[in-house]
Amino acid sequence: MKNHLKTHLIQKENNQLIIAGKTAKQIIAIAGGTPCYIYDANKIKKQIASLKSQLPARIHLHYAVKANPFPPLVGQIATWVDGFDVASHQELLLALSCGMPSHKISLAGPGKSYNDLAAAILSGAIINVESSLELTRIYGICESHQCKANISLRINPDFELKHSGMSMGGGSKVFGIDAELAPKIISSIDTDFVNFKGLHIFSGSQNLNQHALVETHNKTFDLAYRLLDQACVSASQINIGGGFGIPYFENDKMLPLSAITDNLSLLMSQYQTKLNNAEIHLELGRYLVGSGGVYLSEIIDKKVSRGKTYLVVDGGMHHHLANSGNFGQVIRKNYPVLLANRIEDSECETVDVVGPLCTPLDILARGVSLPLAEVGDIFAVLQSGAYGASASPQEFLSQPKLRELLL
Repeated sequence: MKNHLKTHLIQKENNQLIIAGKTAKQIIAIAGGTPCYIYDANKIKKQIASLKSQLPARIHLHYAVKANPFPPLVGQIATWVDGFDVASHQELLLALSCGMPSHKISLAGPGKSYNDLAAAILSGAIINVESSLELTRIYGICESHQCKANISLRINPDFELKHSGMSMGGGSKVFGIDAELAPKIISSIDTDFVNFKGLHIFSGSQNLNQHALVETHNKTFDLAYRLLDQACVSASQINIGGGFGIPYFENDKMLPLSAITDNLSLLMSQYQTKLNNAEIHLELGRYLVGSGGVYLSEIIDKKVSRGKTYLVVDGGMHHHLANSGNFGQVIRKNYPVLLANRIEDSECETVDVVGPLCTPLDILARGVSLPLAEVGDIFAVLQSGAYGASASPQEFLSQPKLRELLL
């Protein structure tokens, strides 16, 4: 199997990978060793700026903190986006500590605890309500604290985002309130306890099909209008979700934006009056930070077993579960990988790259072509800025701690 490197994913100099203006070995020296994640702040800033320049001016770009909650990174992103979407009490505290105004923070999740709800209510963040019972619990907390909550209703739409890596809407879902039930719930909201802000409609993630996203945006705007019209209320904001994907695997192509942004401009014009000039929030995580991160580990052994060559590195699935194929992949596929200190060579070999764990699941790359490797070489996994460290079982088998670095 060939290594599916794409030239737009890498910057190199003297045959070495350059990240944030430095070589991998320089970064490792700064971090204090491997394994480590390195996040390129300037690359992420440019990604966000490029997207904002193409979006209609009236769309508010929000960062989904769950994609990468590394505090120094979130602190930087706070100055580049219009709001945060969080999925836990801890993420809410992080968002607040970064100086993001509470009314620009929304909290989602199907199983919010009392502490989650109380913290969001009292801080002034917006709660995306996922069930009738959750709404009743919010009333109780507000009555107890003599205050009002800011809420939106998360809607489980009657459609899904086609071609998504992970479906979040349509059919029976744990997420949100079924669309057909929403108008009655909205109409019955007790305004003594809550301020109704709007709707949250998130249909899917990791999508590289522009036509599917256009279709879903059309259905989302239409659904938002119909629900509000049936309930005879207006909204001040509507979160249309995200779903923009990035290329990971062989044959993946970058998501073309022009059709999507052109269509959003049309929808903003078409629905501006119908939705009473409600703010439209686009919630993205992976698309903003995914390409700005690299996972680095050092080759510590090389062995041949019955004709197959293995490179053993000091990092693995406990740090990068998604890359190992154990984070939702049905059939495991390789992320783009390379030797950071020697990207190309006249002589290459086909290898499996594995981690140090006592499990056959600890795979970083399978059947990839790399230059002839030696112990001490640096193995890099690209496209690793999202759902990496925080989405991995770092305590598994009590391996040494992972390092993270923002430059």
